[in-house]
Amino acid sequence: MSREDPDFIGSVEKAFCVLQAFSNDDPVLTVSRAAELTGLTRATARRILLTFERLGFVDTEDGSFRLTPRVLRIGYSYLSSLPLWDHTEPKLRALAEEFNESCSVAVLDDKEIVYVTRVPAKRSLTLTLTIGSRLPAYPTSMGRVLLAGLPPARFDEYLATTTLEKLTKYTVTDIAQFREIIAGVRRQGFAILDEEREEGVRSTAVPLVGRNGEVIAAMNVSVNAARISHDELRDRILPRLKATAEDISKNIVAHYGAFRDG
Repeated sequence: MSREDPDFIGSVEKAFCVLQAFSNDDPVLTVSRAAELTGLTRATARRILLTFERLGFVDTEDGSFRLTPRVLRIGYSYLSSLPLWDHTEPKLRALAEEFNESCSVAVLDDKEIVYVTRVPAKRSLTLTLTIGSRLPAYPTSMGRVLLAGLPPARFDEYLATTTLEKLTKYTVTDIAQFREIIAGVRRQGFAILDEEREEGVRSTAVPLVGRNGEVIAAMNVSVNAARISHDELRDRILPRLKATAEDISKNIVAHYGAFRDG
């Protein structure tokens, strides 16, 4: 974003940089650590943190700062502002109960997928994922569906700026091969992933689409690879996943149509 843009407020950017500096690795920040992580001066980082404290977004003790639950208002505002989730959760739960497998919905945020709805199986997988969890897009079935929905220029940009790391012995890291995989996902309308993110876990995903056919989210079923074969995932589970996603997409189109037309 150009700093010469008259509509760009640099102080807001700095504030969000500080907010995003909190993480699993740094749940508590000093002023010095916040400045180090964001590249801001100590004085700027301090003013921002004290402003967040007065707004109730952080607590402070002995010169350290920690996020408060008020920060969740930001994320919840995103979820509650979209009618998508009202239609998705009960259908996702029904699908999860039908197969006793984990079902999720995710959206794309830069190079990562973000889980926005998840119903875990009673037999939980080794992955511990909740709403808000993030994973790299390239080694996940939902990520591949979402990447397949990008305009060509944006997909090219993604590949140019992303390193495809070898996470398991099955992870595809060759750029040409990955392009072919995404092209296949685009043609067939689904993705199946075999143990590329984590050994022992395979999944299939399909898109959720809006009124103009744009991919607005992805929906998947994750299974234990030792219990569910690739063929069973494709032949028994994928058809039900597709049908559920189509039903949700129709509701999205109907709801968004009424919503947008006023």
